[in-house]
Amino acid sequence: MSAQFCVLPSEAVRSLCACEEKVPYLRLPHPRTDNGDVATNQVLELQAINPMDSRSWFLGNEVIADGKLLLMTPIDPVFLLLPVLSCIQPNDGSAGQFKPADDMLEEAALRLQEQSQSRKDGRISNEDILRLTNLRCARNALKHICDIKEITEEITVYRYSRERVLDYLRKKVIRLSTPSTLEKSKTIIRSLAKDGLMEDGNEDLLKTPVGQLRAACELVSHYLSPTLRDMLYASYEYAYIHLHEAMTSIAASQNKKAGNKTATEGKKRKAARGSLGVETLKKVNVDGMAKLSTFFKKSDKV
Repeated sequence: MSAQFCVLPSEAVRSLCACEEKVPYLRLPHPRTDNGDVATNQVLELQAINPMDSRSWFLGNEVIADGKLLLMTPIDPVFLLLPVLSCIQPNDGSAGQFKPADDMLEEAALRLQEQSQSRKDGRISNEDILRLTNLRCARNALKHICDIKEITEEITVYRYSRERVLDYLRKKVIRLSTPSTLEKSKTIIRSLAKDGLMEDGNEDLLKTPVGQLRAACELVSHYLSPTLRDMLYASYEYAYIHLHEAMTSIAASQNKKAGNKTATEGKKRKAARGSLGVETLKKVNVDGMAKLSTFFKKSDKV
């Protein structure tokens, strides 16, 4: 197997070193696009950074021809479970039935496997879905996005709930919208700049509560399907109205400052006096004096 360079959390490195078995890679539906995505056993998001031109790595005396860099970052299992559970929701919009976790997840795995057979990006296997859902962190994540009923001490049933999903996503937005968090995220700045919200006059937008809310929603929406993204945005519809008002207010403030500065400079220019020589010449009596231009006219022929 060819060598590859990878950046991953130190906790994951320690776990990999302590693991005696080969760490599996799981192909799962991406939370936003539903395309096949690869995740590790510790639920790390794996992304490949490919250079536009040919690149190589030097490792000691060896040259690694594959110049891409693998980046592994922790991901909330909730985002991976959302496309899994949403695929078994009734088409009529009803809440559905309560089921044991194993039954619910097995049904979702089979449904996703059937849907992935026609995809060009590769099949999503039933085994990978079940391996994910058997992880302790994934089972713990069910409580954030499902209604739960305890039938007996040994039997607990679950039902996917959009209300719980929305509540959980809004909590994430609140946590991410703090100024200290936003200042650390260059992804948010680039996203707002792409939408034209960081142009001249709007730099102070991230300092307003509405701007911070918009930025946090943008970040969370990168891991949501279009349906869930629209649902999240709709819950903050009032905030987006205020966002427009905030942008208008900032622009008006900038224009007012620019106008005041121009008027002040105009007054200064109007009140400016000439030099001492110029002021003295203004007082000279020029009556009867020939103009300077007369000395450059052609003389009349006799």
